[in-house]
Amino acid sequence: MKSKSCKSSLSCFVVSFIILSGAFARADSLLHSGETLAFMGDSITQQGAGASGYIRLVESGLAVNGIEVKVIPAGISGHKSDQMLARLQKHVLDKNPDWMTLSCGVNDVWHGARGVSLEDYKTNITAIVDQCTEAGVKVLILTSTPIKETDNELNQKLAGYNEFLRELAAERELPLADLNAAFWKELESPTMPRGEGNYLTRDGVHMNPLGNMLMAKGILQAFELNDEQIEKAQTDWKTKQTRVRPDVMISVADYLSLCKIAEEEGTTPGSVMNLIFRQGLEALFIDPEPLLNKE
Repeated sequence: MKSKSCKSSLSCFVVSFIILSGAFARADSLLHSGETLAFMGDSITQQGAGASGYIRLVESGLAVNGIEVKVIPAGISGHKSDQMLARLQKHVLDKNPDWMTLSCGVNDVWHGARGVSLEDYKTNITAIVDQCTEAGVKVLILTSTPIKETDNELNQKLAGYNEFLRELAAERELPLADLNAAFWKELESPTMPRGEGNYLTRDGVHMNPLGNMLMAKGILQAFELNDEQIEKAQTDWKTKQTRVRPDVMISVADYLSLCKIAEEEGTTPGSVMNLIFRQGLEALFIDPEPLLNKE
């Protein structure tokens, strides 16, 4: 009887150990404190290095979960895969990062005749991954976000570029943040108030606060942060300041409230901001004292 009891206890211990080990494994991200993370990309990435851009959200989202990393922004507006390949050594590899996210494809398609064909794109992207691998830099591939938030010819063409990225990531066993799929899912079934006009971008391509948060979430998930860690990051993001006009900063939480008001009014957050600005001007012209002499 004693022997049977010992076996039962041992079995319980083994099962418990396996369950706990799995839990610890899920809580451990691919990225660790003290590592350096480079972000290669185009204007979306360049703007992502701004105050509430997706790069800064990834950085802060890691930090609130105890993962302190050094960030190297390497986005240049208008750049395509051939240009990124040409500057990879100088802008990324010479800085010896541990990781690099690769965001490339929008301009290769969007620039039309000045763009890069799918076959040349495949060659360029493969060369970028090869050079990173040879230099000991791990690569996280990002699929390209939609162009203009509509089902158009550009996005239909972009689909082939993104499919190649998925295939390459699977073939090389690289982590993948399928941002294109995440964006289309959000566009088709919005989780936030959605009025008229663009929902995730300012101009159809470059991110607004919602788009930046969706990009950052996808990247953190690809780095294998768990749901609890993602939720902790999202809570922190709402405290960040975001620019809604050239000289106006508000919290992301206030921006989300602005989105709700815009949906209720059947308009866009930008239109609501314009209305607030006009009403502020009218109040100033009628009686400037309360505004100009406010303590």
